[in-house]
Amino acid sequence: MKYRFGDYQHVLRMAGIFALGTTAFFVFRAVMVPKDFGVYGHYRAGALKDNADRQIQYAGHAACVDCHSEIQQMRSGGKHAGIGCESCHGPLARHAAGQMSGAPEKPNNRDTCLRCHTARPSKPAGFPQIIPADHAREGACTACHPAHNPKV
Repeated sequence: MKYRFGDYQHVLRMAGIFALGTTAFFVFRAVMVPKDFGVYGHYRAGALKDNADRQIQYAGHAACVDCHSEIQQMRSGGKHAGIGCESCHGPLARHAAGQMSGAPEKPNNRDTCLRCHTARPSKPAGFPQIIPADHAREGACTACHPAHNPKV
């Protein structure tokens, strides 16, 4: 008995769809992937220049200490000694470079403090946490706790 394959058109259609899909993928990839992608590994080479062209926003801890050594002295040994100034005060590169008129705005200390100290189950047990409604419903945290060296 001779076996005849009568539905070879279905196989040809599937092969055609597969070939069309593969071709569409490579055309889409050629159009969408930048030409300099992959020069330095799995990155776009132009990203280095793009990042270098961006203006620096943060001055760094050393720039703050150059002018505000009294604050550094107050912070040393305290609970906030290891936290960078710009974590609370925001980016200050323009201030450190003398490009700002006047002093930068002080942070809203209630919002700034609660960003780190609101109780959450994901925080370690030894980390100082509060439930704002139970601890202090309103008002500035600095009314009771000095910001740079809080005594808890």
